[in-house]
Amino acid sequence: MTPTTPHASLQETPLTTLQQSASAPRPNLLQEGGTDLLARSLAAVWHPCTQMKWHEQFPLIALRRAQGVWLEDVQGKRYLDAISSWWVNLLGHGHPRLKQALGQQMDALDHVMLAGFTHEPVVTLSERLGKLTEGALGHCFYGSDGASATEVALKMSAHYWRNLGRPQKNRFIALAHSYHGETLGALSVTDVPLFSRAYADLLRPSFLIPSPDERLGAAAAQHSLQALRTLLQQHHPQIAALIIEPLVQAAGGMIFHTPAYVRGVAQLCAEFDVHWIADEIAVGFGRTGTLFAHAQAQVVPDFLCLSKGITGGVLPLSVVMTRDPIYQTFYDDSTARAFLHSHSYTGNALACRAALTVLDLLEEDRVLSRNATRLAQLEQLTAPLRAHPALRHYRQRGMIWAFEVVTQRADFARAFHQAALGREVLLRPIGNTVYFMPPYTITDAEFEHLVQATLGALNALL
Repeated sequence: MTPTTPHASLQETPLTTLQQSASAPRPNLLQEGGTDLLARSLAAVWHPCTQMKWHEQFPLIALRRAQGVWLEDVQGKRYLDAISSWWVNLLGHGHPRLKQALGQQMDALDHVMLAGFTHEPVVTLSERLGKLTEGALGHCFYGSDGASATEVALKMSAHYWRNLGRPQKNRFIALAHSYHGETLGALSVTDVPLFSRAYADLLRPSFLIPSPDERLGAAAAQHSLQALRTLLQQHHPQIAALIIEPLVQAAGGMIFHTPAYVRGVAQLCAEFDVHWIADEIAVGFGRTGTLFAHAQAQVVPDFLCLSKGITGGVLPLSVVMTRDPIYQTFYDDSTARAFLHSHSYTGNALACRAALTVLDLLEEDRVLSRNATRLAQLEQLTAPLRAHPALRHYRQRGMIWAFEVVTQRADFARAFHQAALGREVLLRPIGNTVYFMPPYTITDAEFEHLVQATLGALNALL
């Protein structure tokens, strides 16, 4: 592949070409007007979740374009985006329908504040999302990202109870190993020490119950539900809501639990007059096999948080959906009873148009049913990986694959990430947990390349 390869051909290059390109000499294309792009980035850009000093040893990768499941850097090297660029890109990079829709929307209306104004994309998106919950969650409040959706849901729940004259109900419950974002409110219900300890003095503590981790057997779910019952019996007058990622605790290490557990949580929250918030920021929009993960438990949350894949990974958008009785407690002459949260880009027309296009594509192309029929073949392709002696707790749900690696290396996550990049695959382990969350458009050949590159990286390190 040469640097002049057309954008549209990125997805078509044979795997043999990919493998050969890893060792082929490349021209230095980092010079742009005499300025090194990487040096400029290091000097001016503070990168997220990154110790910037690491880049003295592990240089940044400067990308110039992307198509399908492939990213291409400025030297022409490609990387299979096996984590959908932090779990957002559902339908492949550079999707023509998304580009067309955004161009058309840009010609009509790019953005207007949603205070005092409205527009067709945000209204239509809200209506369609409500119908997808069969009308149960008919009110949509928009934000920009997952953490802001968590903030909105927490604030909305506590404010609801205040409007009912029960302001003491202002505390929250989360699962051990949970992750719900990195704003202060979201960190208060996050149990990932790397994030929460750094800002512990700024946080309002929440209650934690044990994780229903399937790796520990069925008893783990029962233990968690019993702990939740005991906690609610003692503290329900002070608790506004419980927050949970249905079926998969993603950033906590791809911890799986069953639909029955989610159903048990919903039943206990209803019994003790506590809201439950379904954080489907990572696990919604088909990632666990159904459009909404909570649907597999045949229950409906009081609040549903969506983000990441909602726009197909092209623009930031989040939404919190809730029930009419909750909405009605805010409907009043008093400003103090209104929901007091906003940001300048709430309900951005371009982002809403992208989300509508994603819904169209999922429906018209029958993406989720196609994913389901492909899983048997994809599982066959993982057979060599499952047989690796260093693997433990291999698991799969929908379009998520995960396993632990037995290793003594303290630097395993970083070393594996680098070893995978050397084999033209983007993977970012969580500790010693390796996971795949590729775009739904990944082909069998591309998935096989992912498996083989993973095996190669494992063997190189172990």
